[in-house]
Amino acid sequence: MSGPDISDDSWTVAGRTFHSRLIIGTGKYKDYAVNAAAAEAAGAEIVTVAVRRVNLSDPSQPMLVDYVKPDRFTYLPNTAGCFTGEEAVRTLRLAREAGGWDLVKLEVLSDTRTLFPDMEETLRALKMLVAEGFKVMVYCSDDPVYARKLEDAGAVAIMPLGALIGSGLGIQNKLNIHLIVDQAKVPVLVDAGVGTASDAAVAMELGCDGVLMNTAIAEARDPIRMARAMKHAVIAGREAYLAGRMPRRMYADPSSPMAGLI
Repeated sequence: MSGPDISDDSWTVAGRTFHSRLIIGTGKYKDYAVNAAAAEAAGAEIVTVAVRRVNLSDPSQPMLVDYVKPDRFTYLPNTAGCFTGEEAVRTLRLAREAGGWDLVKLEVLSDTRTLFPDMEETLRALKMLVAEGFKVMVYCSDDPVYARKLEDAGAVAIMPLGALIGSGLGIQNKLNIHLIVDQAKVPVLVDAGVGTASDAAVAMELGCDGVLMNTAIAEARDPIRMARAMKHAVIAGREAYLAGRMPRRMYADPSSPMAGLI
């Protein structure tokens, strides 16, 4: 007997329920029109917004909200470009004042070369934001110990990197991602490093609740087609995870029984 239809397979974060498990960004696109078309092709319901880089308030310039409509997509303000806890907290306070957003994505970076998260600063910023009533989804290293610390400190979702931001290298440490998924009681979403559809499928096959990506779509030769490919990859990976893969075996196992051969 087959399982339930995938269209009924929703997930919930901070009390909000979504059906698409693919979150996309709003940076690096040729323009906001392409960004909007990619979001539609991806079937996304959530888009991340780098508050310090995206125009949300200057009507004399193209504005994201005129293309990626806030009544169509849930905006997830993030702290891209922040290197201290104070910077991150200040950025999200401004986002809340501008749009009333309290579901946010926290990232505090360690250096400009790798864009690895500074986990000590990330944890410190998380505690400040939780104390102010924010619902925080957290970009983090693929460290199961720190992932548990973030959850214990009040993170509503854990978002371990698959590889360096913008690298397109795919998931480098599947074991750690699996361990994070296995221990978490909040959603886990791979964030950063996805390069193509197979990477997204792998993330979902590991049991992740979703995948966040930006560069993989924005810098594809055909962003709209890649967005569509990512949509199908996330669905396929989720279906495979729910189906339960066959066991790995050291030796061959015939598809047909060997007994009773003529």
